[in-house]
Amino acid sequence: MKLIHSIVFFAVAAFVPHLAAQRLPAIDPDDYTEEQMQAAADFEAARNRPISGPFVLMMHSPAVMSRARAFGDYLRFNSAIGNTLSELAILITAREWTQDYEWYAHYPIALEVGIDREIADAIAEGRRPAGMSEDEEIVYDFSIELHRNRRVSDVTFQRALDRFGSKGVIDLTGINGYYTFLAMQMNMAQFPVPGDAVRLPRFPD
Repeated sequence: MKLIHSIVFFAVAAFVPHLAAQRLPAIDPDDYTEEQMQAAADFEAARNRPISGPFVLMMHSPAVMSRARAFGDYLRFNSAIGNTLSELAILITAREWTQDYEWYAHYPIALEVGIDREIADAIAEGRRPAGMSEDEEIVYDFSIELHRNRRVSDVTFQRALDRFGSKGVIDLTGINGYYTFLAMQMNMAQFPVPGDAVRLPRFPD
């Protein structure tokens, strides 16, 4: 078991260069507490892969990591708005928080599930994308208002409610909130990205 843990640790370290330079370095699995070992096992059972990305970081608090993983299992894969619109909301969140790892991880997924490259690239550049579908416009407006205004206007709310229903509105808000949580954790810890990853443009404060 220790050999497997060590292989996982070095695989993660190779994938995320300069891992030790971040504020909260990854914990060597050989040094896991019983709680951390259980959290890692639960993650692998749920996701069919070892912990990675922000979940490596959150192993410093395995109870938080496990609850975050469970929340994400629903919001990312089973939300009422579907995977394509979910990935759009994730890209918007990554851009609004200038979270390079979140963008790095989800940009290719968004393209794979049907978000046009031009739309994704406009979001990266801080522009309102042209050529969005009606559903994409609803998700974009709703998400942008949440992030920038800290609330949603009556008009924007009603459009989302009419299209996605009350469950969809709750789930869309949850996706924005969940990926904001992950972005905050990674920005706080200065979580690195692979050396070949494209960093999001930095905008003046």
